[in-house]
Amino acid sequence: MSRAQLALNVADLEASITFYSQLFGVEPAKRRPGYANFAITAPPLKLVLIEGEPGQETRLDHLGVEVESTEEVTAATTRLKDAGLATFEENDTSCCYALQDKVWVHGPGKEPWEVYVVKADADQLGKSVALGGDTCCAGGQPEANEEAPAAAGCACGS
Repeated sequence: MSRAQLALNVADLEASITFYSQLFGVEPAKRRPGYANFAITAPPLKLVLIEGEPGQETRLDHLGVEVESTEEVTAATTRLKDAGLATFEENDTSCCYALQDKVWVHGPGKEPWEVYVVKADADQLGKSVALGGDTCCAGGQPEANEEAPAAAGCACGS
């Protein structure tokens, strides 16, 4: 099953977990320090919460589409490239406590989108030093047309 993903930076992770648990009627599928995600069935949504600075307003971190296989990521990469979009691929990257394959593109407002598959659980949040962030999911996505090493780190999905 494919589903849309919405990743948010939130000031109060616990209050956000409580709110979204009540809003969607489900508990988080994964909780780690500074991080939680919800695998919501109706509507089909992966909601990712990333703890930010206290007092900050909630803001969009990135958007995504979770798919079921690496083959679907590869097909999306081909389709996006054929459409003339600048892509950035990451394979076997440890990000947000998951091993993933993914491809990134940016919308016209520079909003980052990823198409990704979760291949396995991981013990670490992940680092993205080469992409400008100290941690996974910290706004470290590459700009469109930016060259970066394929194994540079992550930008969050699971």
